[in-house]
Amino acid sequence: MYQPKPSPRALNISIWIAQVFVALSFCAGGVMKLALPISELAAMWPWTGDLPPAIVRLLGAIDLLGGAGILLPSLTRIQPRLAVAAAACGIVLQCCAMTFHAWRGEFAALPVNIVLGALCVIVLWGRWRKCPVAPRGT
Repeated sequence: MYQPKPSPRALNISIWIAQVFVALSFCAGGVMKLALPISELAAMWPWTGDLPPAIVRLLGAIDLLGGAGILLPSLTRIQPRLAVAAAACGIVLQCCAMTFHAWRGEFAALPVNIVLGALCVIVLWGRWRKCPVAPRGT
């Protein structure tokens, strides 16, 4: 049976949508972990109250950098391969988060980690193999 292939343009747009969604999600979580008091974070995410504040803030910085890294290199076309590296790191981060939440019995948090991890896989595959962004000046 004939299966139409998606157009490169549609695939590229889909990857951009994934990149923007991951970037916004990571950056929003990062800003919250960096800016909100631990008591407010613990009301939303109980695990933040059980970890040292420095670890929570470090995770916020990692999220913020990951969000910037998955989008800005492609957007600016300055070292766009860094978005591929950021997507790979996002996959690792989500696997660690899933392990952590499962270990704590926080299974309700897993769907978010699964979706973000899957989107990072799409960005990794798309920007590495299918629709890489050309560096500026090429």
